[in-house]
Amino acid sequence: MITTYSNLYDIDGNTIGISCADGKIREIGPDVTGPDAIDCGGRLVLPAFVEPHVHLDKTLWGEAWQPGQRSPRLRDYIDNERKVLSANQTAPDERAARLLTEMLRHGTTAVRSHIDVAPDMGLAHVEAMLRLRDEWRDKVDLQFVAFPQQGLLCRPGTAELIRAAIDMGVETVGGLDPAGIDGDPEGQLNFIFDLAVEKGAGIDIHLHDKGDLGAWQIERIADHTEASGLAGKVMISHAYCLGMISGARLEKIGRRLADLGISLMTSAPADVAVPPVEALTQMGVTVCCGSDGIRDSWSPLGNGDMLERAFLTAYRFDWNTDEDFRRAIGCATDAAARAIGLADYGLKPGNRADFVMIEAINAGDALCRRPGGRRVVRCGAIVAG
Repeated sequence: MITTYSNLYDIDGNTIGISCADGKIREIGPDVTGPDAIDCGGRLVLPAFVEPHVHLDKTLWGEAWQPGQRSPRLRDYIDNERKVLSANQTAPDERAARLLTEMLRHGTTAVRSHIDVAPDMGLAHVEAMLRLRDEWRDKVDLQFVAFPQQGLLCRPGTAELIRAAIDMGVETVGGLDPAGIDGDPEGQLNFIFDLAVEKGAGIDIHLHDKGDLGAWQIERIADHTEASGLAGKVMISHAYCLGMISGARLEKIGRRLADLGISLMTSAPADVAVPPVEALTQMGVTVCCGSDGIRDSWSPLGNGDMLERAFLTAYRFDWNTDEDFRRAIGCATDAAARAIGLADYGLKPGNRADFVMIEAINAGDALCRRPGGRRVVRCGAIVAG
């Protein structure tokens, strides 16, 4: 069966139609139509959004209001999270499913989520998120990262749990501030890279450490990536330090990241330096944007809309040209898809027919207004809107 969507505009303002069959894009272009084509009313069409960094197991979406807290120490936020989540009686997969419903409504059909693994919770969150993936496999692609939120080597037993999570079907080995949290950067990097090589897994490291300490760790991550043969399978999340170093050092690090296919994720926070997205992308680095926490114990902010996250990225850098807006949307679409290794992604014949139709006249209009009422297509069929 062929389904055709007509009267659409692509990101360059061209009128197009899209025909889909067997879950794939069959044809796309200005002359694509059909007798039973669905008239989409002149909407902008974009590839479906990709969320490359979220913590589904932590969300409190749909729960009682939970304000955040302020603290100068990362460890205080981690300790508060343990208290809040241990007191919550709703299963992690139930809370996460509520949030996924919202994310799908906004146009996201692929998600990478970190899952907490620690001695006090064992593999309970991993088991819950694997159940969630089974339940949602027809609506959203879910990738997972085994994440040592409380520390890896500094919490005895965590390393064994990370290994067990990968054996259960989690695709990516997670790390967290090898110096700032574990206090043993080489020990943590040796473990996660050795495990990833052994299991054929990817790597995603939260790096909050700032300045020269953070930059040195990025250089060591690059060394380990090259030595392990894991080029193209490593992401560094946050990497605040890249917004704090000299232009010469940034250039040197950026070129190496590009050569090794190490991608970066930023949530574009307003309170700290962030990687300079434009400069890094010009060097060839894949830089994507992600939500990080959405309505959790860290903060009640966030709404699951990747178009808003792209807007916040543009706002953070004071972008305002059409080229800027395309770059911002790319951080939530094409760049995010590359960063997490999605195959068959994008608005081209032969790729999976996942796209979102928005009542906007172009990319800038969509980004600045972020209209609701979007129509979301998954494998050629409308699943929301």
